[in-house]
Amino acid sequence: MIENRPLLVYVTHGVLILGLLVISFPIYIAFVASTHAVEDLIATVQPWFGGQLIENYLTVLRSGKQTAGGVPVSTMMFNSLIMALGITVGKIMISIISAYAIVFFRFPFRMFFFWIIFLTLMLPVEVRILPTYKVVADLGLLNTYAGLTLPLIASATATFLFRQFFLTVPDELVEAARVDGAGPVRFFLTILLPLSRTNIAALSVILFIYGWNQYLWPLLITTDTDMTTIVMGIQRMLFVADAVPEWNLTMATAMLAMLPPVVVVLVMQRQFVKGLVETEK
Repeated sequence: MIENRPLLVYVTHGVLILGLLVISFPIYIAFVASTHAVEDLIATVQPWFGGQLIENYLTVLRSGKQTAGGVPVSTMMFNSLIMALGITVGKIMISIISAYAIVFFRFPFRMFFFWIIFLTLMLPVEVRILPTYKVVADLGLLNTYAGLTLPLIASATATFLFRQFFLTVPDELVEAARVDGAGPVRFFLTILLPLSRTNIAALSVILFIYGWNQYLWPLLITTDTDMTTIVMGIQRMLFVADAVPEWNLTMATAMLAMLPPVVVVLVMQRQFVKGLVETEK
């Protein structure tokens, strides 16, 4: 039985509110800065909203920041969206099929291949970046959406998580499907996929944010400004030589860059939590 202690309730709520304020304060300052003219932000941080919110956001969406290449933020967000969706869909598809083969098919060296996949967790993109770049360049995939997404769609983590879930599927369910005449493809599509929907939802949120926040790989393989992603664009806006830093436009771009991940988390919040904590399928 949990005791009701009013003082403890007030303390915990106070700590939560304090943590929320600490996390929200930088976002508030960025949003306030995005509503001012550039002259207002040169010498001091503005504590309250200005009068150029619509003008600043329309400027970055339509024409971008001229000192950072003049790429519209709408173009950068579209590139990041294509990359994030491609990585998310590719990782989910490859991982769930790989886990299905490892769990439900019997072939030589099955577990050996699984552990080889699992060991790739020790090899992040930064370690294998040079050979990956060489392969992409030889295939002519520089400055393409395929080059942005294909090298990043393999996921040992997602494969492991799907494998662990598939191991919990009762053998009776597999036998019943076999008795009913369901082949491997039908069993996968009509039984395993519906059972895996919460896992897919949880992984989709994580993988979308992972793809959206990619910086190093797009920086290496894109030289065309039309292929600039939103994270690259923010970095270029921060460092301008012989020019006044336009912090109002930079903060407006940062606020726009946060919108898609926030929307995805809010829309998928319930499925995301269920996919992480649910044990009974």
